[in-house]
Amino acid sequence: MLSDRFGRTIDYLRVSVTDRCDLRCSYCIPKGFKGFEEPANWLRFDEIQRVVAAFARLGTRRFRLTGGEPLLRRDLPQLVGALAALPGVEDLSLTSNGTQLAAQAVALRSAGLHRLNISLDSLRRDCVASISGSDSLDKVLSGLAAAKAAGFANIKINMVPLAGVNDGDIESMLAYCMQQGFVLRLIEAMPMGSTGQQAQGLDLSQLLDKLTRQHGLIASSRSLGGGPARYWQNADASFTLGLITPLSQHFCATCNRVRLSVDGTLYMCLGQEEQLELRPLLRAGCSDAELEAAIRSAIELKPEKHEFIQQPQQVVRFMSMTGG
Repeated sequence: MLSDRFGRTIDYLRVSVTDRCDLRCSYCIPKGFKGFEEPANWLRFDEIQRVVAAFARLGTRRFRLTGGEPLLRRDLPQLVGALAALPGVEDLSLTSNGTQLAAQAVALRSAGLHRLNISLDSLRRDCVASISGSDSLDKVLSGLAAAKAAGFANIKINMVPLAGVNDGDIESMLAYCMQQGFVLRLIEAMPMGSTGQQAQGLDLSQLLDKLTRQHGLIASSRSLGGGPARYWQNADASFTLGLITPLSQHFCATCNRVRLSVDGTLYMCLGQEEQLELRPLLRAGCSDAELEAAIRSAIELKPEKHEFIQQPQQVVRFMSMTGG
């Protein structure tokens, strides 16, 4: 197994297949942003497959496809099928905004995708449009319906509560997820780039007591992927609430993940700059042994913790540039 110099096992790789997105969520990509990576610098599918295979040989078992919006990458089900067939890939998931999901849910499921996380910050049309920059609610809801029909279970809804924007929508989102059988996950906004640094996120640790009392939720040890969420369930386990609290209650001591950006850069931490570029090695024809050695050296760069609280202006790259 891969482990870093702090004794943490690295068993989770998040793979960005594009930095493009059809939305402009206020906490992610600024309106009018043009600084996207040139497609010539995107890792090709065969290159992504080589990196994932190398991580799998080194003991990584969980892989997530991200963006930007990953469903904008042409022929994505083809990549899903190739990755799902690799020895050692035990959990293959995808995070999406859902706008393209209705047309691709069946193909993704048939290709071997195991799980889905869908970003949805409100059920109010005007609020969704305000946050995302697009009247996209109907597309997302249609995508979710298609995903259920395709057989995806335990679909997770990712909601980023913002003070004075959609914090009043948490109860309606709870009710919707209970009705649909979705897992609701509340996520604190992270200060990445100018957009994230301006977002007025909530301290979710302060909200937890209220939600658990009102809905009779109890802490759960249920495993729903390899991420940092903590979960609570109601008495009959028919509904699950997750919280991801990188600021109010960070989880750096147990961080098990690194990120591969669309241009082949391995980022060791969202809140630090340690990185290693794999694309030059891949395009120079490196051997599998050389690729694995590079990955091991990258893991040694992983910092002990982020400094979002101490230095909130430190990370100037946007989330979509790193990979969600």
